[in-house]
Amino acid sequence: MPDRPIALDEYPIHQVPLSMRHVATGDRNAYDRCIFHVMDHSGRALLIAGLGVYPNTGVIDAYATLRLGDRLHAVRASDALTDDRLALTVGPLTITVEEPLARLRLTCAADPDDPDGLAYDLTWSAAFPATWEPHHTQYRGDRLTLEGRRFVQAGTCTGRIRVAGQELAVTAGEWTGTRDRSWGVRPIPGEDGGRAAEEWRPEGFHWIWCPVRFDDRFVMVIIQEDADGHRTLNEAVSVRSDGARDVQLGWPHTDISYRPGTRHPERAVLHLTGPDRTPRELTAEILTSSPLAVGAGYLPADDWQHGTWRGRGWTDRRSYDLSDPAAHPLAAYGVTDHAARFTLDGRTGHGIFEHGSFGRHDPSGFAGYDSVAGEAGR
Repeated sequence: MPDRPIALDEYPIHQVPLSMRHVATGDRNAYDRCIFHVMDHSGRALLIAGLGVYPNTGVIDAYATLRLGDRLHAVRASDALTDDRLALTVGPLTITVEEPLARLRLTCAADPDDPDGLAYDLTWSAAFPATWEPHHTQYRGDRLTLEGRRFVQAGTCTGRIRVAGQELAVTAGEWTGTRDRSWGVRPIPGEDGGRAAEEWRPEGFHWIWCPVRFDDRFVMVIIQEDADGHRTLNEAVSVRSDGARDVQLGWPHTDISYRPGTRHPERAVLHLTGPDRTPRELTAEILTSSPLAVGAGYLPADDWQHGTWRGRGWTDRRSYDLSDPAAHPLAAYGVTDHAARFTLDGRTGHGIFEHGSFGRHDPSGFAGYDSVAGEAGR
């Protein structure tokens, strides 16, 4: 098929001398995707939904997972990428941008063959301006493997979720929504990484990504550290809804209370610093958890991963039992999203405490990949 212009080429939005069909890099790992978190304030339910485009492999895919009790209900879909880049639909999953940076609609169509399967119709409304996250890079040996640009935002959700004979009413006063948009280059499974990929294994990796919505502010904290605690990504910022300048909250440090025998956080204190050098504590109480390696397609998932070609019109629905951690051993080596209740300056908020800690991490007292709390660590 000849490389003809597409509809987006009508608009003056080009960044490079290419059709909007293409991205500036020929790297197969180019990606453009989003993730939404929708959680109720009691900790009963956590919905995670996302969609990704992989322009150099011709794939578009999406997923949704709902943690309800000890069950994780998942819907995943994948298809061939078309030239209509504004059509954010894959199988039963759709994201509609009704007003950019302000209001989006998230839907999952019911499965006519499975009336108890996951379905939802939600409106996500921003309560605070979108804010940039730090420019993110990662290397494998000397090779750049990840370079991404992201913005993050907090808001409210309204609508309905249906699953397993239950209908959950999602209301603005009892549910919180956060979201993240990112694009750039990020590893897609299936690439031959050569000697560096075969020989390189990090001693340790420690990650915290923490978007929190309060009534009067949105707080974002990001920490990425190597095995020795060297900080490679750092952010702590408070965003107001009135357009006032963002307030930087210093160099965050954390004290995490883990469930004995695991690296599963139950409570955390993030030590922040105000512009006047006043210490401030952001505390997190974990309400419910959803491992991204189970159902959502993040590494090291063993049944489906983002960006992989599954053929045209692939859809998969399944349910996982999370009551027995031993049933999903790979989840312990992937990032987990924890819905949490937060407190700061006497205010209560809700958001995500995303956490991953693998291998050695000296500040936590973890000596290696097999080290867990109770044996070592706080």
